[in-house]
Amino acid sequence: MNDKSMVTKPSYAPVSYDEILNDDKTTGDVLTYGHGQNGQRFSPLTQVNKETVKNLVSVWNFSFGGEKQRGQESQPLVKDGVMYVTASYSRMYAIDLATGEELWQYDARLPSGILPCCDVINRGAAIYGDLVIFGTLDAKLVALNRKTGKTVWKKKVAEYKDGYSITAAPLVVKDMIITGVAGGEFGIVGKVEAYDAKTGKLIWTRPTVEGHMGYLNGKENGITGGEAGKTWPGDLWETGGAATWLGGTYDSETDLLFFGTGNPAPWNSHNRPGDNLYSSSRLAINPDTGKIVWHYQTTPHDGWDFDGVNELVSFNKDGKKYAATADRNGFFYVLDRTNGKFITANPFVSNITWATGIDKNGRPMLTPDGRPGNPGDASKGKAVFSVPSFLGGKNWMPMAYSKKTELFYVPSNEWGMDIWNQPISYKKGAAYLGAGFTIKPIFEDHIGSLKAIEPLTGKIKWEYKNPAPLWGGVLTTAGGLVFTGTPEGKFLAFDDETGEILFKYNAGSGIVSSPITWEQNGEQYIAIVSGWGGAVPLWGGEVAKLIKNINQGGTVHVFKLFKK
Repeated sequence: MNDKSMVTKPSYAPVSYDEILNDDKTTGDVLTYGHGQNGQRFSPLTQVNKETVKNLVSVWNFSFGGEKQRGQESQPLVKDGVMYVTASYSRMYAIDLATGEELWQYDARLPSGILPCCDVINRGAAIYGDLVIFGTLDAKLVALNRKTGKTVWKKKVAEYKDGYSITAAPLVVKDMIITGVAGGEFGIVGKVEAYDAKTGKLIWTRPTVEGHMGYLNGKENGITGGEAGKTWPGDLWETGGAATWLGGTYDSETDLLFFGTGNPAPWNSHNRPGDNLYSSSRLAINPDTGKIVWHYQTTPHDGWDFDGVNELVSFNKDGKKYAATADRNGFFYVLDRTNGKFITANPFVSNITWATGIDKNGRPMLTPDGRPGNPGDASKGKAVFSVPSFLGGKNWMPMAYSKKTELFYVPSNEWGMDIWNQPISYKKGAAYLGAGFTIKPIFEDHIGSLKAIEPLTGKIKWEYKNPAPLWGGVLTTAGGLVFTGTPEGKFLAFDDETGEILFKYNAGSGIVSSPITWEQNGEQYIAIVSGWGGAVPLWGGEVAKLIKNINQGGTVHVFKLFKK
């Protein structure tokens, strides 16, 4: 479909860092993963609003094609008449916004031995200068020419044979491209790295397991805030996990990168007494040096695979600089983002079993016998039923913060798991769990739950219950709307104050991606990618059986208001 209102010939003027810094304020493009470096996913656009949203119509659809469907978790970028969107199996497409036609396609030549934990997904790209840059399942950063799709530079970030991969969108900060790594289930060592965005030259590397050295410009840059073995027994810190698999956000007000870290390895926590820093934590990192400025650990000595990677989103209230995160462990946290000081934490899912709450120092108050038992020499330790499940009260799917309502809109899931520990030893490139599990729903009528949360009190203002787990991101706008999608293939718009559904569209396949919106030639557009997959059908146990008939796919859907 040729939409005359979108007929603007693609332009490839270099994208400046000032444009990226102001992405959350400008409306003519989408230049960052998160609709702004702070990850708020809030748009000031109002043309599509509570009164007009019912008039949204499809402008065009674009299929990723081929047999490589699987999970499509990407958030597109938009600049000067072109959409850049990644797809499963480390692919990228440039699409003409006026016609929905492909301008170019890039397919990474992936080796046969890649080791992705949780489907062959990719969550998005970064744009800077003449380049569009993304990570691949064989742990490389690839920079492509925006106009041609030709490779400008390619850098190996880590060794895929050891279990490393990259699925998150990288982040542009001060002429640097910042990336994390995935692979925590393989006993890798997590890290955050900065590369020169124009050349791909490594600037600094910061491991996220206590004891490993960081480097700046090739020179040793100190230990990551602690001694080897201080919060890890023996040599387990050498294979400690703490993968930075979801990527990060950046706060220009404090000049800090915020990265979350994943689970410690192995899952069997009896093998590794101690807090196991910096696993299951939020890290504030100096973008110029890679130094860890402060850290906050949500689940010390994690024994449930709760991770700590969930995005840390900056927001201000009453002149104070806060940051919020909805953790997989079921608690919604607010921190002082200038120093990492704990402010408050409240449960945002039901029936949490592993802890009774968070104390005044920000540490969880563990439930007696809430940890799966030590197997010792036996084949299986005592099982416990734990809520939430290891897939989390909230997993990777990004929440949104509205500057209009001052609420967070959190895609969450209500489920538990039987979990038990098993003996395990490390072998490079092999799964390093030492645990078994079965995920189960805890309510008959729903698993997914989109919640509107008041951050400082934890009060839930409204809730939308969905039969299947929610696994897609959220967008909110000054027009009073909240957008998200469901595995059943519904693309929905809610009233941001009441939770009333104001718009519904059948996308033909499950939605596990993040929506965007932008303005072009005086009209507001909205886009979402459909394509069911991700971790739930692979790891979901009894839950996976409930949703086994959802169709896979791979399609970009673009909408605008109907004009007579």
